[in-house]
Amino acid sequence: MGLQENIREKGVLGAVAAQADDVFTRLTAGIDAGEFRRMLQGEPPGRPNPRLKPHSEGFLLHIKPTYYHESVTRFTHTYRLGLLSTYLFIVETITGILLMIWYAPSPERAYVDMILLLTNIPFGQFLRDMHRLGAEAMVAIVTLHMVRCYLTGSYKPPRQFTWFTGVLLLVMTLFLSFSGYLLPWDQLAFWAVTIGTSMAEAVPPAVVGETVNLLARGAPDIGANGLLRFYLLHVLFLPLLLILFFFVHYYKVVHFGISLPADEEEVGEDTANRVPADKRVYYLPDVLVDETSFMTVMTTLLIILTVFFFQAPLEHIANPQSTPLHTVAPWYFYWLQGLLKIADKFIAGVLLPGVLLVLLMAIPYLDYNPSRRGKDRKVAIVAGIVAGAVMIIWSWMGTPEYAVEGAPAVEIVQDVMPEEGSGLSREIGYKHLPLGIWRTDEVYDVHDHEFEELLHEFNNAVDFYRRQDPDFNAPIGILTITQAQPRLKKLNWEVTWFDSEGTAGKYEKTFWLHQDSLYWEQYGWKHLFLGYVADGWKSLSGALVGE
Repeated sequence: MGLQENIREKGVLGAVAAQADDVFTRLTAGIDAGEFRRMLQGEPPGRPNPRLKPHSEGFLLHIKPTYYHESVTRFTHTYRLGLLSTYLFIVETITGILLMIWYAPSPERAYVDMILLLTNIPFGQFLRDMHRLGAEAMVAIVTLHMVRCYLTGSYKPPRQFTWFTGVLLLVMTLFLSFSGYLLPWDQLAFWAVTIGTSMAEAVPPAVVGETVNLLARGAPDIGANGLLRFYLLHVLFLPLLLILFFFVHYYKVVHFGISLPADEEEVGEDTANRVPADKRVYYLPDVLVDETSFMTVMTTLLIILTVFFFQAPLEHIANPQSTPLHTVAPWYFYWLQGLLKIADKFIAGVLLPGVLLVLLMAIPYLDYNPSRRGKDRKVAIVAGIVAGAVMIIWSWMGTPEYAVEGAPAVEIVQDVMPEEGSGLSREIGYKHLPLGIWRTDEVYDVHDHEFEELLHEFNNAVDFYRRQDPDFNAPIGILTITQAQPRLKKLNWEVTWFDSEGTAGKYEKTFWLHQDSLYWEQYGWKHLFLGYVADGWKSLSGALVGE
């Protein structure tokens, strides 16, 4: 019916209402305004169910099931970990695209762009912090999703290939996060990636290992070619690969359905796709409202954590000539770093991780037990718990607390003013560091609470290592603070001692601290230098490196 006929039959207002309803129905791919209102009011659908049309005629919902079994919609069954993993990838994609606008993947520009992003770009720090938090959360959530599927036996037939693609997605998530680790081009990232890529050299035969390492770095050492390679991996190759396997994985999840709680099925049966009419929960509107509410809560939580609690670290600019003390891998590779401390590079970096990956993929084919019930899977569950405990122990071994302790004097200065990171000295700030000479073998009447805490920490560190090392006798720590230039203080840390044979030892390290450096006393040092962009950040950041 034409517009003129509509107006003659229904009047102007009626014709406009009918036209608006037609547009609304087209936009929703089959749901008119009246049906949409009934959905919002919680009324049941009519017959035939018009709420199924968007799944068959619309683009956005054609990949979503029209209904779910009510048991799998309970939060405590899946904890929405699969949905949360997908949501975090979307967050990473959006924030990553925005960050790309202000970043160039070259050693000359990368670190400068980080400083400019954090100081001169509106919401630049927020974007970077959210991107880093989302990346680490995505690794954790995907891992927890795999653990949940293992503990509930959701890898059993007919979902073996679904599990296999899930393992691939976990590996891609790990390497997607690791490839972005280098992009800020700071010390911690540079050396962590240098150590990580060096494991490729252990691949036999030697010519293969050397070739793989050279392909990864683009040169014998990480430089412009390596940074560009990691950038392309991070923003192009790995995301496309992850998207491909995500849709394969999701197709299998929809095809076979989400596995029901084990006690609701007979052993060896899978009835996820045979949902009785009285057990159906339709996607529109119930599941959609539930998922939207969940993602709204997660978005709010992510913003709160980013604004008030989380800070993406940024160390000094990458320096191939200086290896920072206690360089560590990203936390999700601590276990690998722990293995490297107790085994050679081939076993710890190539053989054992490869075997673990193959075993993880083969779990559905190694477990012949048809039951998914916990009481029938005691061996599998205990094995999983033991494997998790071993990974935690290996991860602890990968931290600086295990088998990497330096000389006592070096560790003392590292405790109070580390080469990278904040440390108490930088956290208390320029104004709380009075000029003078301060010794750990003397008592001072200090009126500044922050500086008193620093002296107390310095004294405790000296005393701790005195009790730990028989070759560290009668140690004395000396902190000398002088005004090197206007608004620039020089901090000279000195530790003297005698070994067990009475030979004197001395360690000395100097740092500079500028008044205009930004500190966030609760969350750590920001390493941002306001007011010095015009003069060049290199001279100032270089002055902050210990000598």
